[in-house]
Amino acid sequence: MTRTSGTQGGPVALSRDGLPSWLDPVVHAAETVRPTQLSRFLPPENGTGRQSAVLILFGDSDGERGPELLLMERAGSLRSHAGQPSFPGGALDPEDGDPQGDGPLRAALREAEEETGLDPSGVQLFGVLPKLYIPVSGFVVTPVLGWWRVPSPVGVVDPNETARVFTVPVADLTHPDNRVTTVHPSGYQGPAFLVESALVWGFTAGVIDRLLHFAGWERPWDRDRRVPLDWRS
Repeated sequence: MTRTSGTQGGPVALSRDGLPSWLDPVVHAAETVRPTQLSRFLPPENGTGRQSAVLILFGDSDGERGPELLLMERAGSLRSHAGQPSFPGGALDPEDGDPQGDGPLRAALREAEEETGLDPSGVQLFGVLPKLYIPVSGFVVTPVLGWWRVPSPVGVVDPNETARVFTVPVADLTHPDNRVTTVHPSGYQGPAFLVESALVWGFTAGVIDRLLHFAGWERPWDRDRRVPLDWRS
């Protein structure tokens, strides 16, 4: 499947041509998963909420790390989700175009370039997941799936927005020793990952958890192992 459209930075394409076979389960999950299978927080029916997109970028690492996922840690000074590991992404700008069309694709690439410095020309977008909702910030989020076809250097572009940029092997995300349930002071509990000296929780962890599950990569883990958000204190 290929869909292309114009954008200020060149054409945006959604294509599954030439993807590595290890991504087949993710492609299948994207084709079949329903919104309610990803989250209980779905966009308001009245259409409110700020449209945004995140880039879920899978890459092939050098050496023995195997497939990996690109993440970043937001700056501690931000008003929203400060210090929290996340996918690159953010709100749609007017120039991104139609939020119900290719706007989220452009926004995901643009935000990833602005936050991590990656070269978007080396990213092959191959799918989108159903739109989800983050009640605490009012964002309606489109998760955009990508393969890092031609890797490029990444790092902190603006320290006022990003504290660090890092990759996590999928094998580490699926390892039972790295899986926990996080406990928020509000009482919220959800899946989390202890990887790369970070606690990945909240929206990002929830999407990763469901992707691992529906891609068939999930391994049995102890859901009764709980950690607080200040686990490093």
